[in-house]
Amino acid sequence: MVQRIDVTAADGVRLAAWEFLEPAAEPAGGPAAGRAGSGQDTRPAVLLLHGLMGRAFHWAGTARWLGEHRRVVALDQRGHGQSDRPPADRDIPSALGREAFVADAETVIEQLGLAPVTLIGHSMGALTAWQLAARRPDLVEALVICDMRASALGEASQQEWEDWFRRWPLPFPTQDAARRWFGEDDPRVERPDPGRGAFFAEVMHEAPDGWRPLFSRRQMLTARETWVHDAHWEELAQVRCPTLVVRGLDGELGRAEAQEMVRVLPAGQYAEIPDAGHYLHYDHPTAWREALEPFLDGIKAAQI
Repeated sequence: MVQRIDVTAADGVRLAAWEFLEPAAEPAGGPAAGRAGSGQDTRPAVLLLHGLMGRAFHWAGTARWLGEHRRVVALDQRGHGQSDRPPADRDIPSALGREAFVADAETVIEQLGLAPVTLIGHSMGALTAWQLAARRPDLVEALVICDMRASALGEASQQEWEDWFRRWPLPFPTQDAARRWFGEDDPRVERPDPGRGAFFAEVMHEAPDGWRPLFSRRQMLTARETWVHDAHWEELAQVRCPTLVVRGLDGELGRAEAQEMVRVLPAGQYAEIPDAGHYLHYDHPTAWREALEPFLDGIKAAQI
């Protein structure tokens, strides 16, 4: 069972947070009793942050096993999923900048009573997670960084993304057509990648003329522009909580950089998932769980 909780960001943007409820653990009085931000759920809390173009439900598989022993919330970040896009009359670079994304996660943690929380972030969501952990160590007890680089990617990378967006054959006639294009036919795919196809199929919705993304590609470029030119090592070094850096063997985070991130972190650990790319929680969910569980169990044991 999943319950939506609406949260209002500091600048008025409406955010959709989703609490994954474990049916077997529901308290007497119904699924909302002692849950959904009531402050009565005393289990360790986890906040899941998706990457650029993602959505909260990309974490559904992960949330199922996390929810066996933890309170699990996932956030549709601003401009994604069912959260609002910043209005067109707003200062868009500011409304989609790093400060806004970090402030949103901070607001969700505080309003839903999740602290001290374990943050698990994928790609851009991982950057948001470690920036928040550096800024508000009182809110975060542990951190998982999933396939996100600390080094600057640069203008060439941003231009590649802009060119890539132009090549999308929108609208797709069906959701399956979107799955095939992103998983097989996209020129950026060197070999069939079912996990990638599934990831993008789930951010498509049916419009009057076919299947289109839930997000604005222009806003995604703007959001990326606010962090792609900068390195983020200094903020990473400020994270004091136990942190697991996870990479897919064929992902975007190289082994040398991942291991340097672990070295920079005061309490860093490293995990690598074979046969997985950037979307590693889709590519190899069993190995993903096997990489995370020992780390999370160690955090839980330290609380006892």
